Amino acid sequence: MNLQHVEILFQMIVFLFAISVHESAHAWMANLRGDPTARMLGRVSLNPLRHIDPLGTVLLPLIAMFFHVPLLGWAKPTPVDPRNFKNPVLDDILTAVVGPVSNFVVAIFAVLVLAVAKLLSPTATSIVVGLVVRAPGFDLSQINSLLAPFCLLVYQVILINVVLGVFNLIPVPPLDGSHVFRHLLPAGALRVYDTVGMFGLFILVFWGGGLLMKLIGPAIDVFRYIVVKI
Repeated sequence: MNLQHVEILFQMIVFLFAISVHESAHAWMANLRGDPTARMLGRVSLNPLRHIDPLGTVLLPLIAMFFHVPLLGWAKPTPVDPRNFKNPVLDDILTAVVGPVSNFVVAIFAVLVLAVAKLLSPTATSIVVGLVVRAPGFDLSQINSLLAPFCLLVYQVILINVVLGVFNLIPVPPLDGSHVFRHLLPAGALRVYDTVGMFGLFILVFWGGGLLMKLIGPAIDVFRYIVVKI
């Protein structure tokens, strides 16, 4: 197994973990705000088998890895019954945004892990900087240290969680950002928004690569800058 295979394996592991955190956060917040539906179905869980969606969790990530684009995807939607919410608008928004927030929290924690590694080891510093900057001549496979796969794994945790966090904030149904935006629309526009939303999502994912990178790229650059400077 070469370095490229290891990186792909790490990406899949991190992706499954990231979507599990994301969906568990939805289920946890919904239960906190009065709707126990997802909790009763066992969705407050980091077990990825409870969250896998054949298209969003399997097929789309494989396509992304094949074409060497950021790993995008989604999990099986967390079931929410807004009739159980005491404040339907606020509780729906909180339940939606906590998913992306959980991904950013995981990414921040991973940044701190790399910061500690850099503080304790000059080798880790060179590995982390090499991963972020991709300096000419940098070859991770030539570094004979367990810090190499460790830093690569943690770096993937940062990248994938940031990508998922930003992607899910895009206000296109059924992404989490749409749960905020839809409450600003009048009833007539809302029906159209919900109807065409899924088509918009597929167009965005399969033909909107340039737009996605313009949305996601700056967030990734911010985290990369922090990783190098911290």
